[in-house]
Amino acid sequence: MKIDVLSLFPEMFEGVLHSSIMKKAQENNAVSFKVTDFRDFSGNKHHKVDDYPYGGGAGMVLKPEPLFAAVESLALDTSKKPRVILMCPQGARFDQRKAEELSKEEHLVFLCGHYEGYDERIREHLVTDEISLGDFVLTGGEIASMAIIDSVVRLLPNVLGNTDSPVHDSFSTGLLEHPQYTRPADFNGMKVPDVLLSGNHGEIEKWRQEQSLRRTFERRRDLLENAPLTEHQQKYLKRLYEEELDSR
Repeated sequence: MKIDVLSLFPEMFEGVLHSSIMKKAQENNAVSFKVTDFRDFSGNKHHKVDDYPYGGGAGMVLKPEPLFAAVESLALDTSKKPRVILMCPQGARFDQRKAEELSKEEHLVFLCGHYEGYDERIREHLVTDEISLGDFVLTGGEIASMAIIDSVVRLLPNVLGNTDSPVHDSFSTGLLEHPQYTRPADFNGMKVPDVLLSGNHGEIEKWRQEQSLRRTFERRRDLLENAPLTEHQQKYLKRLYEEELDSR
């Protein structure tokens, strides 16, 4: 995968893209990163990329010319049109399903804006996706794009050491992940559940499914509306609702 980022502050990406899993992904040739300052495409001697909004109002608006020129230059050496992602609080809320969708693309371009907003023609004629991390506003799109890039790249082949890791992540199954334990089995009287020490893989998997469902039931019940549940999970969910009624 090729990932391009258009930002007014390229230096913000140095640590994130060259550390930990992102560094390993590049070393394994799973991904290549390039961060470009789109001021270089401003077309004027003052490198101005924003201007006052027509009709008046507070703040400055990013001009269309620099971003159109920058994206066009990035697409010149690729046979397939890139997926152009606008980081914006007005966009669709990002989730694991979107991460999995984007991980199948060959080329992603992230637009990181600042100031009051974007010229609407950027939204209408340049981008393919508008994405938001949630119902809050950040100073710019850089931090949001870093989070999305991380969530996408870790899903690429040969990036994580254990190929099962992304499969069992929270949200990948539609549910939150089950509790995890490691050594020691007894820490200050706090013990690992016996089933995990039993060696019975069938019972362990059953316990994990139940705990995943219980945790989702307790913390993110909204996810249950669309979660693909097994027959056993459906029965267990019914039991959870019954337990809740009995406790009232």
